Amino acid sequence: MTKTALIIVDYSVDFIADDGKLTCGLPGQKLENFLVNRINQFNENRDDIFFMMDLHYENDDFHPESKLFPPHNIEGSVGRQLYGEVGKLYESIKTQNNVHFLDKTRYDSFYGTPLDSLLRERNVNKVEIVGVCTDICVLHTAISAYNLGYAIRVPSKGVASFNQSGHQWALSHFENSLGAEVEE
Repeated sequence: MTKTALIIVDYSVDFIADDGKLTCGLPGQKLENFLVNRINQFNENRDDIFFMMDLHYENDDFHPESKLFPPHNIEGSVGRQLYGEVGKLYESIKTQNNVHFLDKTRYDSFYGTPLDSLLRERNVNKVEIVGVCTDICVLHTAISAYNLGYAIRVPSKGVASFNQSGHQWALSHFENSLGAEVEE
């Protein structure tokens, strides 16, 4: 029997809002209604929903991303909050047993987090991954899911990036190299 969990990657103010510190802007904003609908569908079935959130610290010059990207998703900042309607929906469901919020400090949602253990405890064998950025954090999360033996679904309407060519490449990679379902 297939049991699927929803993983929402980095849908934060810093990654989505027009004035976010590392925003993908309109492409990310266009995901909002799709994500709200998917969260509601999973929640109605009481399937597990994981909000994975990038976590960085002020003046952390040792983190590898500090050499690649401007400071973003800083602990305690508004930029680290879930964006828009997704954030409002999370606030209304966050106390439910099937809803989880986990911090991550790398692109990969599995690295250094209890995500794999939580999925296995719940007998989840398939993950649907949505959020941003398709070619960075979503990609690295999908690769780990593949390496850990999970079946993968990545709805193309549920992911976005600030790099359109990277976005397209990642969608192809999910399907052709990870065997993921990439649905419209």
